Amino acid sequence: MKQAADPELSISEVCARLDVSTRTVRYYEELGLLPGVRRKSGARRIYGEDELQRLRFITRLKALGLTLEEIRELNAVHALEGSTRAMLARLDALLGQRLADLDRRIAELGDLRDEISKYRDHVAERVEAQMAARTARSKENA
Repeated sequence: MKQAADPELSISEVCARLDVSTRTVRYYEELGLLPGVRRKSGARRIYGEDELQRLRFITRLKALGLTLEEIRELNAVHALEGSTRAMLARLDALLGQRLADLDRRIAELGDLRDEISKYRDHVAERVEAQMAARTARSKENA
């Protein structure tokens, strides 16, 4: 049985499939996150299944909150050792750190919410006090 040939997609086709901009794809290539992009005549980039998979991986990691520097580090580990325990352990550590950061941020937001709520109650009390004072003055002047 004959295997399908690796697709040769243009940058616009890749972008349409993955919902990313051409600028993003070129930027990832400049950073070394997308190595080995082939070129056709006229220096046109062509992308295959490997590049599509790598772009999907980068997109997922970005959605998980990893920075491009962290993604570059994972790429480097993968390039040296493949999808090994070392890479997976590093990914696990990065994701654990991201979860801890999110938990801290959620706690900070909870504290901020409580502060705002207390201040709002304080403002409401002042508004009531001012309204009561006006009503009392109106009755005195009548």
